[in-house]
Amino acid sequence: MNTDIAKINKAFTHAGCFHADDVFATALLLYLNPEIEVIRGFLVPENFDGIVYDIGFGEFDHHQKDRRVRENGVPYGAFGLLWEAFGKLILDAEDAKAFDEEFVQKLDYTDNIGEMNPMSAAINAMNANWDEADSEGCFNAAVELAETILKRFFMMYRSAQKAKEAVESKITNSPVLVLDAFLPWKDAVDGKAIDYVIFPSTRGGYNIQAVPLNKNTIELKKAFPESWRCATKDELVAQTGIESFSFCHASGFLCATDTLEDALKVAEAALKYHDNKDE
Repeated sequence: MNTDIAKINKAFTHAGCFHADDVFATALLLYLNPEIEVIRGFLVPENFDGIVYDIGFGEFDHHQKDRRVRENGVPYGAFGLLWEAFGKLILDAEDAKAFDEEFVQKLDYTDNIGEMNPMSAAINAMNANWDEADSEGCFNAAVELAETILKRFFMMYRSAQKAKEAVESKITNSPVLVLDAFLPWKDAVDGKAIDYVIFPSTRGGYNIQAVPLNKNTIELKKAFPESWRCATKDELVAQTGIESFSFCHASGFLCATDTLEDALKVAEAALKYHDNKDE
């Protein structure tokens, strides 16, 4: 299959009732090439010169007996097959794989197995009811919604990549990482010798956040002390002597101060607490 999507000006998929699989497959093609003409029907035209998907038993269909299945057991749908072919034109290899795992596979699984998920249910609900005549209008509305969702996901992945690069540039040999602004930081510090991250709070002042053991768990390397959790400001100041220390979350993952200087003191006190506890 020619993967130069810019040179493909036609696509064909099935008519009738639509599902998240063919809707998101269509949205993906239009994202890649807004000029592509999408035709729906019940029989693929003979010698059709374009991409055929979710019908016809071809490269981008999944209704044949020898349909492809991922190594984890999730069968490919048309959306997944198209994402496999074209996803790396949109995201880097790591993010393309993550998007497949986090989003595409859920829709592919539903389309193949029938086990519903909220996104698939929402798209299904956009089909024309028995007393509505404009089924193509309903399909186009569903595709427009899917395009918006895809665009936001792709923006999110790109934004996260920018954040990771920005955070990595701030990492030093210190177990306390200080950021000039809030940035998603968990990917960047994963596997690094960092115990606390300090950043400006959207409420004013500074947050001090304990780092998880890894980005896939909520278990913390060095949770803040039990005696700090849910304590009042007066109690926190009495315990630590840190003047603007005002809050510690009940789970021990987050503290707050009014100043950066005091945020650093909170992190230092927490490190000292864990050093003493481990002796």
